[in-house]
Amino acid sequence: KLSNKYVTIFFGFLDGKDDKNLNISFVTKKKIGNAVKRNKIKRRLRSIVNDAVKKISIKFNYSYLVIAKPTMLSNEYTNMKETLLKSFEQIK
Repeated sequence: KLSNKYVTIFFGFLDGKDDKNLNISFVTKKKIGNAVKRNKIKRRLRSIVNDAVKKISIKFNYSYLVIAKPTMLSNEYTNMKETLLKSFEQIK
């Protein structure tokens, strides 16, 4: 488990998983806002993870669960991206 001010990331090793597909899930709780706000957060997270796969080597034999925190709505995209990239680098 890794946590920062934007998200909490749970990760675990999957034995026998192929290295071609990334197993990742994004969760936003209903307390954060209405459906539009929750979907905006998930779109941002997907975009950040797509960039992370290209820039850093994320382990594909792990399973990831990314739980968003309410601070995702009120902050800038670039700050979130830097913080999440650092978090995914720590998982190595």
